[in-house]
Amino acid sequence: MILSSVSLKDFRSHINTSIKFSNGLNYIVGGNGQGKTSVLESIYYLCTSKSNISRSDNEVVRFDQNEFEIKGWFQDLTEDAVKLIYSFSENKKYYYLNEKLVGRIAEVIGRFPVVILTPADHAITQGAPSERRKLIDSIISQSSNNYLLNLLDYNKTLRQRSSLLTRLKEYRYSADFKELDSWTERLIKTGSEIITYRKKFINEYNIYVRDSFFQIMNNEEIPSIKYSYLENYNGDNIDERFEMLVKEKKDEELRRCVNLVGPHRDDLIFEINDFNLKTFGSQGQNKTFQTALRFAEFFYLKDITNKTPIFLLDDVFGELDAFRSVKISEYLGNVGQAFITLTDFANFSFLSKGENDSLVRLQNGKISYA
Repeated sequence: MILSSVSLKDFRSHINTSIKFSNGLNYIVGGNGQGKTSVLESIYYLCTSKSNISRSDNEVVRFDQNEFEIKGWFQDLTEDAVKLIYSFSENKKYYYLNEKLVGRIAEVIGRFPVVILTPADHAITQGAPSERRKLIDSIISQSSNNYLLNLLDYNKTLRQRSSLLTRLKEYRYSADFKELDSWTERLIKTGSEIITYRKKFINEYNIYVRDSFFQIMNNEEIPSIKYSYLENYNGDNIDERFEMLVKEKKDEELRRCVNLVGPHRDDLIFEINDFNLKTFGSQGQNKTFQTALRFAEFFYLKDITNKTPIFLLDDVFGELDAFRSVKISEYLGNVGQAFITLTDFANFSFLSKGENDSLVRLQNGKISYA
């Protein structure tokens, strides 16, 4: 899959910007505040309908404007024109695929697979479990619509059950307890399916992570991912374990008005040579693991979906040492099309620009190519 061009209107600092891309590596170069990162953000919007940076679309509209518009043209077995419009006054997004309005965003996820590597990825290996769950949910959702729908259903169940627990703490109506049983049954059913999906995914994904890590580190270290679910359960009877834990924690849930059991409390344990990365890993090992996770995501999605994902790398090389930078730049040759932001191409002598690559310069709202 190739993204041939994008057009941005009133999108962050971009008043009216159009950029054409090559089929190879696209180096997007410019100083701070020139809009490099927002170009990658716009591509992420086209692929997922949301920002990878901001929680609110309001923040993305250019100052004193009412809406932003992004257009993109994808080429695969067919050509697809995508347009996304966000209205500030309506607080509403409109996503068009080949001039037809898409009713449900779930229809978009996975159609144009995307992978993004940014300095913010440090939170995946060093931050809270929610960051690691977000990673695997994003990857599996792009490769399985069933998983995405399950996840949406599960999150809805969490909200409904949490609201009911709050009501029960205050009023304790018998009818509400019967309703709680119904939501609990649904929680266990959808939650168990999510855990089963994740277990299978981690087993497969570990292979891709090892391959990517070895490409960068020359087989010097062995990475692994372990999946911790239902309070470190290792058996196969997920439904039974889930139900048992919910019963054990029912009183505490009613007291705290919180859903205490389920895949929303899972975690991933990253290890190198059987040592916990978060506890014992160096800064270099953490950065290498973060990078390997994203390359693994790229090749996993490529194999599973039979589509070549859009690969975005935002200001990655500025935080890596020379050895890792060289290895990653060499590894990019196996990717195909990629989009890489840099402050100054001349500062990265290890990067090479091939015949199919493009250098796009952004300066004061103007675009030039080299």
